Amino acid sequence: MRFSDLLSMSANNLRRRKLRTFLTVLGVWIGTASIVVMVSLGIGFNQLTMDQIASYGSLTEISVYSGERMNQDSKDSKYMTDDVIRQFEKIEHVKAVSPLLQVNVLMKQGAYESNTTITGVTQEYMKDIPLKEGQIPEAGDNELKMVVGNMVIRDFYNPKSSNRMFGDTSNLPDIDFMNRPMFVIFDMDAYYQAQNGGTASDGKTPIKPPKKYLLHTSGLVKGTPEEYNNYSYSVYVDIDTLKTQLKQIFKKKPIPNQPTTKKGKPYNYFIYNQSVIQVDDMKNVALVQKAVSDMGFQANSNMEWLEQSQKQAKMVQALLGGIGAVSLFVAAIGIANTMMMSIYERTKEIGILKVLGCDMNVIRNMFLLESGFIGFFGGVAGIAFSYGISFLINKFLASRFMPDMPGDLSQIPIWLSTTAIGFAIFVGMAAGFFPALRAMKLSPLAAIRNE
Repeated sequence: MRFSDLLSMSANNLRRRKLRTFLTVLGVWIGTASIVVMVSLGIGFNQLTMDQIASYGSLTEISVYSGERMNQDSKDSKYMTDDVIRQFEKIEHVKAVSPLLQVNVLMKQGAYESNTTITGVTQEYMKDIPLKEGQIPEAGDNELKMVVGNMVIRDFYNPKSSNRMFGDTSNLPDIDFMNRPMFVIFDMDAYYQAQNGGTASDGKTPIKPPKKYLLHTSGLVKGTPEEYNNYSYSVYVDIDTLKTQLKQIFKKKPIPNQPTTKKGKPYNYFIYNQSVIQVDDMKNVALVQKAVSDMGFQANSNMEWLEQSQKQAKMVQALLGGIGAVSLFVAAIGIANTMMMSIYERTKEIGILKVLGCDMNVIRNMFLLESGFIGFFGGVAGIAFSYGISFLINKFLASRFMPDMPGDLSQIPIWLSTTAIGFAIFVGMAAGFFPALRAMKLSPLAAIRNE
């Protein structure tokens, strides 16, 4: 018997019992839809978690901080210098390393001022900052230019006003970063001493107010004052230009945030309390992080949070998938029941086929094809129904209860659809396997005599 004839016979047998076939397909339909929708919720939750963590910073970044180590009889700080940065760059899988040089300054524009931290970074680091306006400062530019975070404006206030609402976005100060320069005071100690009437070491000479420097803004970080990202609250400048500026301002005086010797003198090189390492792939972040930790530094990355979240997401996904699998298991019992009933009703037909010399494998395959058809039609219908349910979840439930969610709560990738259909066919044929074996074992004479 040709395979096409076998397909035709199986389809005709299912067509003759339309109601029973429909009800059995309906069970597979519901079971498949249950699994797909449940798994899609797990996939969506996992993706949303990844997107949320990625919004706080790149998943291939490692933040390194100065640690401490034991040096024989003394305990000294493990300083992060340019030599250490070069050692980081030699670690396998490291693409780039950017030290962060931070300086606390006072910014003024018009009647408003703000205590802000200026962070010097490399050109490679600034290339990853998303901008809504302007551009990053050019390498080798002797003028110190700023890239201002989208939430920095919230820290400005009027010192003469009694109503200081920090972080209030309903009444933002009249600050224009791009079109108006910013007055910046770097020597904060001298500024506050001059404000409070401080005197020099002789106790008589009043301390003069420090010089104000005029800085222009080169670019603004993408986002509104309400939209947080990893760069929102920072002001970035080119690190080499910042070093030159600080040396000119403080000369032989200690630079704020820089360690000094036991005699209170500054080092002749810059020391960083933080750096950012760019890794070539997420899979290698943990390896690089361990290498940095072994060097005596503290290393943190968003991959740590992501791995924990993914473990939780997999547990949720397995639980939801298991709940849906119960429905498909019930559907498999329905298929087995349908095929057993079909065998009892077609006993004489099976006997005739055997008497005519029909191969036993053909009889088995005929019933397997029928159960496979039930699984296929139920799987296709279940997938179509799942897409409809997923749309309703994302359209109404997710938008109502999770309005700030960046993506869809229910996500059905192509691989899930094809896998679900294939699994439904497998379940159908597996459920029909034992009834098919029973059909093979029927005695031809007993089957013919059966009424």
